[in-house]
Amino acid sequence: MQVSFSRTLTARALRLLSIVAVALGVMATSATAQATTLTIGGKNFTEQLILSEMTAQYLRSKGYDVELKNGLGSVVMRQGMESNQLDVVWEYTGTSLIVYNKVTEKLDPQQTYERVRELDGKIGLVWLNPAALNNTYAFAMPGKMAREEGIETVSQLIEKFRSNPDMQFAFDMEFVGRSDGLEPMEQLYDFHLARRNIKQMDPGLVYTALKNEQIDAGLVYTSDGRNKGFDLKVLADDKGFFPAYAATPVVRKEVLDANPKLADELNALSAKINDENMRDMNAKVDIDHRAVSRVASDFLKQEGLVQ
Repeated sequence: MQVSFSRTLTARALRLLSIVAVALGVMATSATAQATTLTIGGKNFTEQLILSEMTAQYLRSKGYDVELKNGLGSVVMRQGMESNQLDVVWEYTGTSLIVYNKVTEKLDPQQTYERVRELDGKIGLVWLNPAALNNTYAFAMPGKMAREEGIETVSQLIEKFRSNPDMQFAFDMEFVGRSDGLEPMEQLYDFHLARRNIKQMDPGLVYTALKNEQIDAGLVYTSDGRNKGFDLKVLADDKGFFPAYAATPVVRKEVLDANPKLADELNALSAKINDENMRDMNAKVDIDHRAVSRVASDFLKQEGLVQ
């Protein structure tokens, strides 16, 4: 009787240990999955929608559980990184240098990258390898108008404005108020736009307004496919106002620590992106009206980054 009771206890103990072991295994699996769940952020214009979607698809193919949150403003996306709500984003060196870190010193592209890597590293944001993609701002005019006026540079545009103070300029919602935006540019180029001269609109509508000659000049991105597709004249920034805006994956340090392969994986993606293929992808979305998800998927397959 004593032996039977002991065996019963032993059997029950083994069953209990088995249940505990299974529970711990489930918890461990859950913790592992949580460690590889990445929240990817993106801004609210075509290039960023493509980059963030591409990154989400790419990392899913590597086995990560991914949540995508794009369509964000620059400041909101930065706050998401600093508050640990976002894990991976594509950011531009010039934006971090001037907007987030308030550096007004003129730096070349390499100096800009090194400075933001150092400054953001202090708050746990790691800049990986930049892509060969410099999506800086530029002023553009309708091509026909620029050719007729013989305008090639921003300085020539400003001279035209001085003789025609009713000219219309279009900007996205951020540029007018940014610390690297309209006001310091006015100071450098010695001009001033009154409210009647300024139209603020969605970045995409700036290109449409330029194409239709509804405005005289507008703020564009140098890597945008519509510059060529819509016959826009991108004016030379002859006084060097706009800094380098190298697109770079930025990841929270604790996320990299928890995912040892992630840096190499993102660097491999970054190495495939450049001005030319980004302009092509932007044009496919904005001019050919292809879906962002399809454009991103096609690029990843074409570059051998996914099967």
